[in-house]
Amino acid sequence: MNDLLIFIPTYNERENVEGITQQILDLGLAADILFLDDNSPDGTGEILDQLAERIPNFKVIHRTGKLGIGSAHATGIQWAYDNDYQMLLTMDCDFTHSPSYIPNFIEKAQDADIVVGSRYLQEDSLETWNTYRRTLTKAGHAATNFLLDMPYDATGAFRLYRLDRISRYFVNAVHSRGYSFFFESLYVLKLNGHKIVEISTRLPARTYGHSKMRLTDAFKSLGQLFHTYFTTVFNRERFEIAEPFHPTSATGELFDPQDWNSYWASKGKPTLLVYDLIAAFYRKFIIRPLLNYFILKYFNGDSRLLHAGCGSGQVDKDIGEKIQISALDISPEALSIYRKSNKNYRELIHGSIFDMPIQSGSLDGIYNLGVMEHFTEAEVMQILREFYRTLKPGGYIILFWPPEFGASVMFLKFVHYVLNNVLKKNIMLHPPEITRVHTKRQTRGYLDQSGFEMKEYAFGPRDLFTYAVIVGQKIEIPAIVTEAKNVA
Repeated sequence: MNDLLIFIPTYNERENVEGITQQILDLGLAADILFLDDNSPDGTGEILDQLAERIPNFKVIHRTGKLGIGSAHATGIQWAYDNDYQMLLTMDCDFTHSPSYIPNFIEKAQDADIVVGSRYLQEDSLETWNTYRRTLTKAGHAATNFLLDMPYDATGAFRLYRLDRISRYFVNAVHSRGYSFFFESLYVLKLNGHKIVEISTRLPARTYGHSKMRLTDAFKSLGQLFHTYFTTVFNRERFEIAEPFHPTSATGELFDPQDWNSYWASKGKPTLLVYDLIAAFYRKFIIRPLLNYFILKYFNGDSRLLHAGCGSGQVDKDIGEKIQISALDISPEALSIYRKSNKNYRELIHGSIFDMPIQSGSLDGIYNLGVMEHFTEAEVMQILREFYRTLKPGGYIILFWPPEFGASVMFLKFVHYVLNNVLKKNIMLHPPEITRVHTKRQTRGYLDQSGFEMKEYAFGPRDLFTYAVIVGQKIEIPAIVTEAKNVA
């Protein structure tokens, strides 16, 4: 394992890269240096390549354009893990982060998981900065302290990570790729119990160039900060560090015409922040109690249940503590999120609801929420017959199916109209809903044709008129029973 990697992202830093490199080399550390340049128009990348030719432990990553400071740090962190470094120190290139502090970071890291360079341990640390930059910095510090209970200097890039003590998957729980990356990444590490310590650093005025943070960046960071706070309230599991779900070679890449994997991968991105919060609130406080009611009405702790098209699984939190649930989804991203939301699952299954890798007649029940409406009537029938195949005789399906005039449908129609017709954003918050519920008779017909008897149909104020809940029981009809598929 390599000891230390020093990582410095650059954009228009041609005046600084040689000087800061020399100051690092003068320390005589057993360390490698990695620069990442976002195609700087001032020729920074060319100078870095020249340095790499004559300095053995000097490495450069070139990207095609300016992709965000947080994105740069995420790339550097992953590169450090991939190349087996024990420690990673990150810093800016403009000399506001003096290389002279690096030995202090290394010393502190002997008894910490992450060491943060703090601009606030000395009262006069920022006195040389202009009023604008000093105000932005102090406001950010106050906000992260108040909203996230982080007294650290959480908005700065001068820090050291003990990669040998931190899971490489912590970056997966950080969605911001701008300046918010710094406080969000530190928050993820804090929530997951990692030890954070600070050292005092004094920051001089910038030696060359100008601050890259604009007022719009500050407002975006403030929005992300509030989003992080409310996500902690409604969906704290999102910040847990967990290994992603990896499909086995047996399943590989499944045909996903609606691109559900991209849908779940987009969760937490800036364009969907408000929508994600509303959805998380609704799942936790409105839908989850409704699901609890119906699942516990028809099943007990010994039942074998399948959540077919499980998505994030936020709604399964309560019943998962009483009944072990198998979760199936076509999206590995969704299964990765489900793994964090529910620790008591029986198994995670990468598969399609049209052809589930589940033994015939093995399940006591199948349920899903907000899935059936995304398919044509012919596809709905195919799905229901697959459910029939895998259920035991007398088993139940419970389908949460939005009706045409449900509250959530009407709300999302309005939101889409504003986003796409008024604001011209061309955003779809979810894949198209093709087959919503119009009448009880309609859903009874689907069940009758696929071998189920309707036991219950509910639509009312319990979930603020969001879902029609359809409960069907498998009955023995020889014409429906298909050839058994025994899958281990």
